Amino acid sequence: MRITTLFVLGCLLSVQAFAQVTYRRVKARSGDGVETLLSRHGLNPAQYGAAFRELNTAHLTRRQGLITGRTYRLPPAGAARKAPARTARAAAVPEVVGKGPISKSALFGPRYGAPAARYGTLRGAVFYLSSGHGGPDPGAIGQYGSFQLAEDEYAYDVTVRLARVLLEHGATVYVMVQDPNDGIRDENVLPMDYDEVQYPQLRIPLSQVQRLRQRIAQVNKLHARHGRAYQRLLALHVDSRSAGQTTDVFFYHHAGSAPGLRLAKNIHKVFTNRYRQAQPNRPYAGTVTERSTLYEVRNSHAPAVFMELGNIRNDRDQRRFVVADNRQALANWIAEGVIADYRGKQ
Repeated sequence: MRITTLFVLGCLLSVQAFAQVTYRRVKARSGDGVETLLSRHGLNPAQYGAAFRELNTAHLTRRQGLITGRTYRLPPAGAARKAPARTARAAAVPEVVGKGPISKSALFGPRYGAPAARYGTLRGAVFYLSSGHGGPDPGAIGQYGSFQLAEDEYAYDVTVRLARVLLEHGATVYVMVQDPNDGIRDENVLPMDYDEVQYPQLRIPLSQVQRLRQRIAQVNKLHARHGRAYQRLLALHVDSRSAGQTTDVFFYHHAGSAPGLRLAKNIHKVFTNRYRQAQPNRPYAGTVTERSTLYEVRNSHAPAVFMELGNIRNDRDQRRFVVADNRQALANWIAEGVIADYRGKQ
């Protein structure tokens, strides 16, 4: 009898303890994956990912993805697995994003600030992020009502957002074009300016050939310094075609670069899956294509992927740029593809 009583009491205590657990509820934003959602709310995906999926299994897609606008429960602190020691050490690894008077906090701006390397997902990886044009050359121009949209401003905003995500995952990141005062911006219309500089604090030439030579020379110098590390160049641009032509994000690589092709395919796969979730009635038409004539792709010692994010002159494509959440989604999806590539590296 005494054993039975203790058993019942134990069950009651377990039920009460379970009932006391409260879950934070959060909404998935456009472009969110499990990792980005957990990261935004201060939870390490490596520790909390399994618990999150178990809690929300009925509300995930077939591919274990999130549905934009749906509310999800965050696992409590006790649901985390103990992180491996190497992941815990990754936060102490210094990450490089610039050199000279442009500090890390200035690069990302006061709204977002300097990120901490909270996870070891990309520890040991080195990335060179090259946003198109900059300085005296704004690149392609699109008309948005009475405003003009400059390619370099939007490519730059996605680039610094991407840099921030990669840094949070423990990567070493070099932002090859830097603006001393823009940071990450959430406005729809990003004003045009001409004060960007080339890493490390070099004036950007007006000549496109000189500009690309200068940029890739710096990338290759850094590439030699990092030796046999996993190193990749990601070049982000915004296309300009006829105003009536919509384009999905597409990717170029060098014909002789197997690592570049693999990275492009991994990022493309993420975009294909994300579009399938977000817009199931609209197939994603982005492509992966060889284009060895592109200067950055042809001359970078680091395997390179050159991305065109859309047509800045097209009304529908402009929504991909003018909405800050969409710019963040682009950065998140690129980062997700990069992580998949790094995990599968040979």
